[in-house]
Amino acid sequence: MKKVLSIAGSDCSGGAGVQADLKTFSAHGVFGMSVIVSVVAENTCRVIDRQDIAPEMVGKQIDAVFEDIGADAVKIGMLSSSACMEAVAERMIYYQPENIVIDPVMYAKNGCPLMEVEAVGTLIREIIPLADVLTPNIPEAEKIAGMRIGSVSDMESAARKIYGMGAGAVVVKGGHATGSALDVLFDGKAFYRFEEERIPTKNTHGTGCTFSSAIASELAVGRSIPEAVENAKAYVTMAIRHSLAIGKGNGPTHHFYELYKNGLYDENHCVRGEKKAFL
Repeated sequence: MKKVLSIAGSDCSGGAGVQADLKTFSAHGVFGMSVIVSVVAENTCRVIDRQDIAPEMVGKQIDAVFEDIGADAVKIGMLSSSACMEAVAERMIYYQPENIVIDPVMYAKNGCPLMEVEAVGTLIREIIPLADVLTPNIPEAEKIAGMRIGSVSDMESAARKIYGMGAGAVVVKGGHATGSALDVLFDGKAFYRFEEERIPTKNTHGTGCTFSSAIASELAVGRSIPEAVENAKAYVTMAIRHSLAIGKGNGPTHHFYELYKNGLYDENHCVRGEKKAFL
């Protein structure tokens, strides 16, 4: 079984962060592991507070995974401070994992900041060059690229500019735009556009985490970057289409819709795909 590590913050409400990552890994049939960088007290309405884990402990968690199990892909999400970023960058350079997918999380779904303003420079200098795939949304891409994005052409320009900062490939996500849900991928050679129907729902908590984790899962099993992004786009669209009206704010996506719909067991009460062990 392929193994994928999430390095991200914890969302106690279960819709985003490490919790969303682990659900996504399981839905893709890969073994999920986690390094917690921050404990976030949040729900579907707001971020109440956060407590960052000491950079030394972040590094030791990474050591624990790589000295024993290893990883076929790493997804990096919320990194709130420069010290945390530097600790993660040091370990990634040391262990040289394949397939690093980075979601440069700056804000929660409700707009609450999750990254210190002064850490953006460290993100650009230390973290972006580690990415095989970087997945900023439009506000994040604007902040990183230092430009306004008002069209698909602007999304492509931002992707090219961020690629020039050292990322292996850049996906600028169009979830904050209008019209269809269009994402733009630039891999240094060509642009790819991935377009899906925009689902009319407010329940999109954790979509960025889910999308980047799905890309990491797809890369871990051997997909090319364009294939991984295309499949991840289809998966997150499904999860949004069947999102859950849980909580009073932006509810979570449905990571296991297919499993819940079809069930774990077949008509013989066996786990699907397995032979009956006993009568």
